Amino acid sequence: MNLTRAEARERAELIAVGSYDVSLDLTRGAEVFGSTTAVTFTATPGSSTFIDAVTRTVHSVTLNGRELDPAKVSDGIRIQLPELAAENQLLVVADAPYMNTGEGLHRFVDPVDNEVYLYTQFEVPDSRRMFAVFEQPDLKASFSFTVTAPSHWDVVSNSPTPVPVDTIPGEDGAARSVWEFAPTPRLSSYVTALIAGPYQSVRSEVTAANGRVTPLGVYARKSLMQYLDADNIFELTRQGFEFFEAQFGCPYPFEKYDQLFVPEFNAGAMENAGAVTILEGYVFRSKVTDAQVERRAITVLHELAHMWFGDLVTMRWWNDLWLNESFAEYMSHLAAVENTKFDRAWTTFASVEKSWAYRQDQLPTTHPIFAEINDLQDVEVNFDGITYAKGASVLRQLVAWVGPEEFMAGVREYFRKHAWQNTELSDLMVELEKSSGRDLDHWGRLWLETAGVNTLKPELSVGEDGRISSFTILQSATEAQPTIRPHRLAVGFYNLDGTGKLERVHREELDVDGERTEVPALAGLSQPDLILLNDDDLAYAKVRLDPKSLATATAHLKDFRGSLPRTLVWGSAWDAARDGETPARGYVELILANIAEESDSSVIQVQLRQLATTLNFYVAAEHKDATATTAADRLWELAARVRAGSDAQLQFVKSFALLARSAGQLDTVAGLLDGSRELAGLAVDQDLRWELIASLVVGGRAGQERIDAELAQDNTATGQNAAALAQAAVPTAVAKAAAWDSIVVKGDLSNALQGSAVAGFTRVLDTTLLEPYAGKYFDAVPRIVRDRTHALAQQIVVGLYPAQLTTQATVDRTDGFLASLPEDSAALRRMMLENRDGVARALRARAADV
Repeated sequence: MNLTRAEARERAELIAVGSYDVSLDLTRGAEVFGSTTAVTFTATPGSSTFIDAVTRTVHSVTLNGRELDPAKVSDGIRIQLPELAAENQLLVVADAPYMNTGEGLHRFVDPVDNEVYLYTQFEVPDSRRMFAVFEQPDLKASFSFTVTAPSHWDVVSNSPTPVPVDTIPGEDGAARSVWEFAPTPRLSSYVTALIAGPYQSVRSEVTAANGRVTPLGVYARKSLMQYLDADNIFELTRQGFEFFEAQFGCPYPFEKYDQLFVPEFNAGAMENAGAVTILEGYVFRSKVTDAQVERRAITVLHELAHMWFGDLVTMRWWNDLWLNESFAEYMSHLAAVENTKFDRAWTTFASVEKSWAYRQDQLPTTHPIFAEINDLQDVEVNFDGITYAKGASVLRQLVAWVGPEEFMAGVREYFRKHAWQNTELSDLMVELEKSSGRDLDHWGRLWLETAGVNTLKPELSVGEDGRISSFTILQSATEAQPTIRPHRLAVGFYNLDGTGKLERVHREELDVDGERTEVPALAGLSQPDLILLNDDDLAYAKVRLDPKSLATATAHLKDFRGSLPRTLVWGSAWDAARDGETPARGYVELILANIAEESDSSVIQVQLRQLATTLNFYVAAEHKDATATTAADRLWELAARVRAGSDAQLQFVKSFALLARSAGQLDTVAGLLDGSRELAGLAVDQDLRWELIASLVVGGRAGQERIDAELAQDNTATGQNAAALAQAAVPTAVAKAAAWDSIVVKGDLSNALQGSAVAGFTRVLDTTLLEPYAGKYFDAVPRIVRDRTHALAQQIVVGLYPAQLTTQATVDRTDGFLASLPEDSAALRRMMLENRDGVARALRARAADV
């Protein structure tokens, strides 16, 4: 199933693809569909190559009128193409399997009405699961899809949906129709798409500045349409169109723009050209936090940005995946701040994205942003915090370095020159150098070709009069990643005002380079109550506070007037706790003492997640249970104290239910569920009910009978996933054995159900329940990686790793497993090294929690 860069380069030198004409028959039952592919391409005469096709059966292969024996040229993954002509026509007739893994053509049956829904997910190498294709991004072509499907379905692809034509009924007598889509512009195969089923839709349109009207559509399953907030999606889409067309100097490049919420999706969304698929968890059937609403908005804008950067202009090979994703991530936050109501998106970026980046960049598997991608297996494990979050952080640093106007001028010229083509990083950098007048070669080598995160801290001398006599910014790096980098950043001075709020009184923006950077402009100023390096979060670096600033921050974290500086201090405290520089229980106290005053929903969400991580892994083992019990009690107190019905209240209740363990706490959870305990403003809707049930299950207060009763009331896709989690969380040896058998041995769960079961299996108050599975895990992993698709294997390798057995024995056992791995296990080795690092870090943090 792999493809090396060398193979791709060689194939691109031999051939150029003109067009694909793909005919699909989706009426052949639940296992396979018919796939017929006609390809026109040029080649070096006399050469040989292969086309990718993951098939169940290949019925025929015809090359330039010559029949090839499928048994000889096809192995179910590739089809060999010998003795090519200058002009070639290929016809492949095959059956391909439907998937339940979220890869290829995924098939889902809605438990509410038993209707079938299909959608494709092709990034990275999975268009070959639907049709025969030269699967690499630099072999662009035009694609025409003809689809035979049940007549009551809707069928959506990259081109506008045509009027279907009735055809002869299927073998079961059911009505069938044919949809014949017009050819697409030249695209990479991974952004083609097919979505089919009885989806329902809402239609609208957007008018561009030049007067062009683009049709818009928002789709979801029939059973979810009552919850679909299409007006919100359309509003965000129009705001995105307006912003991106103005910034990019280029109109939206496709004929229409559909957004389809699809079931059992592995990622947040996918940038299929003109037919974006989105995780249907973003169709909110219950009350959700403001953080989730904002995340949906960022996702909508992220995918829209890809229509230009990724679809119109596409990377030549996957080593520029980072630029594709980082650009969309940066632009989505910029658009949110400048052209939507989500004007705090940079705070969210600092709290969510950059914390992800810092965490990833400190793993032993960290890599340069511009990573060497030798094959598809390298790509599959590179959808990480470096590719998305660090890349976007460094792009923001680059914008500060060259100037916002200069950056966009370069981007506009890039789109003008390279529309419908493939590019490399150097193509963009050339335009940015021209527009800014800056030499970016040195900057690029230090930021893009080296790994690791720097730490910045202030060094200052203060006279008896309280004025600063000297101010220096110290920059350090780790021994493993020793690069010292240039930074464009701001230094903020904050004082407590008459109302007790921390107000910025001075800001100094400058270039930092080297291990010591003197800042003479700050000499002579009075030492403030708090000094914040990297104010406004322009740079990518960990920040430490001087002693006076640390004391101020600890006492007055909640008193910052702005959300972003407070978030930066939150981040600094988290870094110190994770790094074992400060006691974990001190970080727990910092959160509980200040979280109620936090105004940003995404920051609350992140802090509560980090609270749970700290309690599970970083608090010393002898204090773990007592600290978690106290934290749960205080969260319940906070939920009762904050404004009734507020976002914060909902988040505190959810976090309380996650941590509940004492008899009194579980009584409260049970009371919320059965209505005997009320909290003013809190609506216990269906999704919250499932969270409360899971809490009771983990605590030993509910079991299979209670799960079954709730599922009978909520037999939906969401309900089934929640039930799968709860069932795997039942704290008995029998239940854990059954869950293990379902996930690891049988392996017949869909991607969504398996993910839920994995989450439930590891959710325990008594970690001795997991001890029998540590050895079984290491025994099973090689087979899992060999036999399952990447998406399913990664869920198991990462999700079932015995991290909660936080001991040196787990580290040692992992080391033994790593030593036994064969050389060609790069993806598995990487996942296991990251698993190991989590336990090793936890042990260091626990040792510091004194």
